[in-house]
Amino acid sequence: MLINSDILTEFSNLIAENKSNSFEGELKTGVDLGTANIVVSVVDANNNPIAGATYPSTVVKDGIVVDFVGAINIVKNLKAKVEEIIGRELLTAATAIPPGIISGNVKCISNVVEAAGFEVINVVDEPTAAARVIDIKDGAVVDVGGGTTGISILKDGQVIFTADEATGGTHMTLVLAGYYGISIREAEELKKDPKKDKDIFPIIKPVVQKMASIVKRYLNGYDVSEIYVVGGASSFEEFNDVFEKEIGIKTIKFNEPLLVTPLGIAMNCNRG
Repeated sequence: MLINSDILTEFSNLIAENKSNSFEGELKTGVDLGTANIVVSVVDANNNPIAGATYPSTVVKDGIVVDFVGAINIVKNLKAKVEEIIGRELLTAATAIPPGIISGNVKCISNVVEAAGFEVINVVDEPTAAARVIDIKDGAVVDVGGGTTGISILKDGQVIFTADEATGGTHMTLVLAGYYGISIREAEELKKDPKKDKDIFPIIKPVVQKMASIVKRYLNGYDVSEIYVVGGASSFEEFNDVFEKEIGIKTIKFNEPLLVTPLGIAMNCNRG
């Protein structure tokens, strides 16, 4: 059974309004060090969204922390913001990595979260975190982030394959900057403007087709009947249509795709 989209809308509204839902007992926290955004998310013991906060990221590139001090400060500030909203200190957290990342970078990401004041009790790969929210047993989850496209294949509720390649939203931004002759920052803002969706999608469509070809290559040899796409770079209206056409497999996209993985990271905040 797939997640009710209302949960993602609810989580988005909590972040936008700096509010929390009422709660009792244990809380679970996730920290998503994304290329485009850093998100701190909180759920209760039943995985209901409680609160969250997000901040634009320039401190992570393709799953690698490039500004260690900057990343720590952002996570510290988000932690303090969420703690003020819910009125409770947050002590433990889960975090996530793109699949296939080398062990040294895994440690670096954990170090950032711990230096910000959390005890890291679990590290999960990003598409697997997303799968927890979507609640699927079989299929492929594709997490299209700012710097990378990650994929996890699930069978009978178990992850049987993961992979990651460096093509994501940043590459869309570069294409737009080159096409319009504008700065990276201006291109990023243009990309995020939903009113410009239909104008700019034909320009970045080749990047989406490349993402789809990457996924198709990794799916070769696996029996996958549905693909579930998450991540901010998949927000374009026609994104899943391109995937479905290029790969030939039914592709499902969710509302608030940017928040699926952060919410799933919090749901994975359990000691192994």
